[in-house]
Amino acid sequence: MELSDHRWTAAFLAVSILFGGTFVAAKAGLADVPPLLLVAVRFDLAALVLGGYVLLTHDPADLVPRTRGDLAGILAAGVFAIGLANGLLFLGQGSVTSGVGAILFALVPIFTPLFAGGLLSDEELSATGAVGTLVGLVGVGMVIELTPATLRATLSGGAAIVLAGAVSLALGTVLIRRSAPRLSSTVRTAWALPVSAALLHGLSVATGESVAAATWTPSALLSVVYLGVFAGALAYILHFNLLDAVGATRSSLVFYVSPVVATLGGWLLLGESLSAMTVAGFGVIVVGFGIIGAPELAPLARRGRHRLAEWGRAHGYGHADSVRYSGE
Repeated sequence: MELSDHRWTAAFLAVSILFGGTFVAAKAGLADVPPLLLVAVRFDLAALVLGGYVLLTHDPADLVPRTRGDLAGILAAGVFAIGLANGLLFLGQGSVTSGVGAILFALVPIFTPLFAGGLLSDEELSATGAVGTLVGLVGVGMVIELTPATLRATLSGGAAIVLAGAVSLALGTVLIRRSAPRLSSTVRTAWALPVSAALLHGLSVATGESVAAATWTPSALLSVVYLGVFAGALAYILHFNLLDAVGATRSSLVFYVSPVVATLGGWLLLGESLSAMTVAGFGVIVVGFGIIGAPELAPLARRGRHRLAEWGRAHGYGHADSVRYSGE
């Protein structure tokens, strides 16, 4: 299916919103819970929710990994696309702002084509796609008002850790696609989440985090519920279905919208400011999406013109045919 299909457009927007809210929820949770422990508990909850869902809705025969591709896809998702990506994000975000974290993760669409070009035979970054990607990245920088000072901050400390998480996510996304698993995206994710949780609990212990250091305040619990159920189980089902449907490069574009959602969430929920530069950046991101998605958006635009023409004829507008054919 193409991204222009209404269902995948809706899924794209939903994933963008759910992942964008991760930055706001993480900021609340990290105030009370060590980072690796927080993200490990997040995926404990996500694994329980999604595991229960697939047990209730799938035939048991469809739940068993049967090929090396199935196992490779589970490991790629559990270790790289979910586990390390989120563990590094939460580790790094403790020492950078949510805006810096958002733009660093917005680099996933830049890294993904680089890995895809080397590991996937059916995905290449076109010149148009490269231009659209760069335009969108400029818009993301405008949204968080990137300055020389914040740019320097991204090159050291926690920002470098967040950047490593973005690289891990891009690599994992491509490796899933390369593995060509036969399991459905939902079942594959249900297997991957406990792998991620186990990995992160191990890293939490290895780095000296203490369960006793966690304070389970109402805001921390609310953060875990959002991160585990909505930005965890639900978002990853939709994201990996997008990956299977439209490919690694296009599915990674959700991370261009996430900083917009994170900025709006900070403005609405945390009282952060929303400047004219931020609003202008939203517009630039839309332009970047238009450039990248032109091949997929063109059929949708044609259908829209056809429907407008039909509506015009039904209501007696004499110029309806010219509306229909002028753009073809």
